[in-house]
Amino acid sequence: MQRVKDQRSRSTKPPTIHVSAQSGDLPAVQKFLRENPSLLNDRNPVMANTPIHVSAGHNTIEVLKFLLNFEGPEKVELEAKNMYGETPLHMAAKNGCNEAASILLSRGAFVEAKANNGMTPLHLSVWHSLRAEDISTVKTLLEYNADCSAKDKEGKTPLDHLSQGPEHEKLRALLTLYLEKQRKRRASEACSETKAKMDELEKELSKLVGLDELKLQLRKWAKGMLLDERRRALGLRVGPRRPPHMAFLGNPGTGKTMVARILGKLLFMVGILPTDKVTEVQRTDLVGEFVGHTGPKTRRVIKEAEGGILFVDEAYRLIPMQKSDDKDYGLEALEEIMSVMDNGKIVVIFAGYSEPMKRVITSNEGFCRRVTKFFTFDDFITEDLAKILHLKMSNQTEDSLLYGFKLDPSCTVKNVENLINTETTDKQRKEMNAGLVDPLLVNARENLDLRLSFDCIDTDELLTITIEDLQNGLRLISR
Repeated sequence: MQRVKDQRSRSTKPPTIHVSAQSGDLPAVQKFLRENPSLLNDRNPVMANTPIHVSAGHNTIEVLKFLLNFEGPEKVELEAKNMYGETPLHMAAKNGCNEAASILLSRGAFVEAKANNGMTPLHLSVWHSLRAEDISTVKTLLEYNADCSAKDKEGKTPLDHLSQGPEHEKLRALLTLYLEKQRKRRASEACSETKAKMDELEKELSKLVGLDELKLQLRKWAKGMLLDERRRALGLRVGPRRPPHMAFLGNPGTGKTMVARILGKLLFMVGILPTDKVTEVQRTDLVGEFVGHTGPKTRRVIKEAEGGILFVDEAYRLIPMQKSDDKDYGLEALEEIMSVMDNGKIVVIFAGYSEPMKRVITSNEGFCRRVTKFFTFDDFITEDLAKILHLKMSNQTEDSLLYGFKLDPSCTVKNVENLINTETTDKQRKEMNAGLVDPLLVNARENLDLRLSFDCIDTDELLTITIEDLQNGLRLISR
């Protein structure tokens, strides 16, 4: 008698919002939420499913629409996850609830959401179709661009879950068709991105005058790296590239630091390095004054440069001119740098005058083994310096002293070239190279300010640097 009474009490237990959502009892769900809106995202005690999980997994469409449109103090959690990490879309997919899946996708449900086992809704819909011989939900997910190459935690794609038998041929053909479509679309997208990245590189290279051999090498690297991106987009497996460590040989002002910065942008742009930062250091930044100071000091610099380029200027100063009984601290710094050059976390560029750098290259076996690319930066001729001056005037930033100023039409490349040739010596040009241009322009602007009167209101005259201003600017440098 007591047992019958207990069964009757259990059968008359009031339903929950989850039970009502499962059965499609819309009036009951509405009543629950009217009385307690916080039940909208309430989780049941066993599976941690919310009402939208339940309605999606049982295809109770009217309840699902009501939950999605419910206007209360909180919105329905479209990407809520149950104890298995499944979203409502997972629930609809694994139960073949195609209409529910369509509604969720149209409302922005994430088609690539992954459950705890790494499975996407497409994985689960494939599983359902194998049991029910119904591929309608698979089709819907594919129409919303579900990734056919997505892998679960076992490394399996949706296609990998199919057996080789003829009974799955229709499903296999469908997945294969979309897989190929997706590969082609990714390749096309990668192509557009590749062109945009190459355009960006060319924009940076256009700021360099001369250096044709080095520009060609940068283009080769960029193209190879970007083609690897496209190969991967097509599903091809290619090994990772490691950019080489380099030596830049040349006098000051020949563009070594500028090229290093462009290289940093390039390697970041194509995903070889995680940042585009270039950490510029000299001997004093690496070498300590006492025993035991150099190692920690150099390691701090290396740590700071990690993920980008470490640019060591005047690198020849790390190796003493002649052998000594005492160990030079510079050698210790060089050894610290070389110890991390094989780990792939940093690219090192050693820079300096040609002759002293050749001494470093020939005197250290480890250096030769790790540094595989050498570039010579020739001195600029006067025509190059004139072109650099024009480029600098065309690319002034808002925080520059020369922002807003322009060159008089008489300041042609040819006229500026003749001026530099007349007002400077070969020795001066060789020692300064492009380092001549910035002080020249600053001096020219100061000369402009000096010759203008306070009652000048001609806007062109106030902002125009003449050939005479440049001439006076050069003469100040020559002194």
